[in-house]
Amino acid sequence: MLDALFSLPIMTILLIPALSSYRTTLNFIFFYMTWTTLVLSHTPLRVELFGTVAVRVIFCFVPSLLFFLFDILTPSAAAVIKVHGEAGLPSGGKRARLRREIFKVAGWSLLNIFLSVAVQAAIEKLRIDGMRMRSAVKVSIKLPMPFEIFKGLLVTLLVREVLTYIIHRYILHSRDRRVSFITKTHRNWYHTLRVPFPLTAHYDHPALYLLGTFIPTYVPVALFRIHMLTYLFYMALVSLEETFAFSGYSVMPGKFILGGIARRTEIHLFTNDSNFGRWGLVDWICGTLTVDDDDEDGGHRRELADKVQRAVDESTSRKFYERSRLKKKGN
Repeated sequence: MLDALFSLPIMTILLIPALSSYRTTLNFIFFYMTWTTLVLSHTPLRVELFGTVAVRVIFCFVPSLLFFLFDILTPSAAAVIKVHGEAGLPSGGKRARLRREIFKVAGWSLLNIFLSVAVQAAIEKLRIDGMRMRSAVKVSIKLPMPFEIFKGLLVTLLVREVLTYIIHRYILHSRDRRVSFITKTHRNWYHTLRVPFPLTAHYDHPALYLLGTFIPTYVPVALFRIHMLTYLFYMALVSLEETFAFSGYSVMPGKFILGGIARRTEIHLFTNDSNFGRWGLVDWICGTLTVDDDDEDGGHRRELADKVQRAVDESTSRKFYERSRLKKKGN
């Protein structure tokens, strides 16, 4: 498994910038030889799954886990780059004790990441071996042209945005009593978070995570059957979005785009009635977009900050009350 994982072209893509002494032509030949060897020596299912695992580990699992450990092990340093300062830390403050719920969130998030890969493997196995269909991802020696990659990324991201919006608004936040148990479960899991922090992009009930996150991500890939190389770029973009937009940091790469996604995600967490998509496009079309307008004296940002601080204060007061009650009982 490891030899296949480390022979993936995504590794080559990451290493090419470091090999500055090579010319572009030699880099391309080296990449093409690696790609051809990979495709000819492994089945399409193995290539797809190893590629998915590699991208998820590199762009999602490792950075999210490192950010989470950075927040809990060095809270003073992390608070400096948090949008809400100390209140944006997983514990709610630099001196606050780490609660069991924090590690519960991290554990379920990591479990959901690998659950999505396992479900994808099961679906692909059923498609290929059970239904005699082609794999959802096109695995071939022929490499796509740059325009083809761009077009594939555009359509898959657009369909993902539409599906995310529809599922999030009309199922996870539905007012229909017939699916009220879904809405209640989503509210009792994801919407119990005080603020977004590393790993929370994947925190929800496993069934609802598959419904609200995995399906919108996987269906566009199967629908358009994009090339494996395009798929790797697509999953890398999705993973980076999930990693940084839910980190709670004020400093991040591509802040104009990721910063906007992060603000809308934060607003949705507190309001529950707006910003159902990730990129804001469908929300804007459907009139459910709520933005953090800095031109309005930062009013909305202050309102969110007040809500965060109130949540932290209530949590702290509750813990103090419980400790006092236990001490009185002990005496």
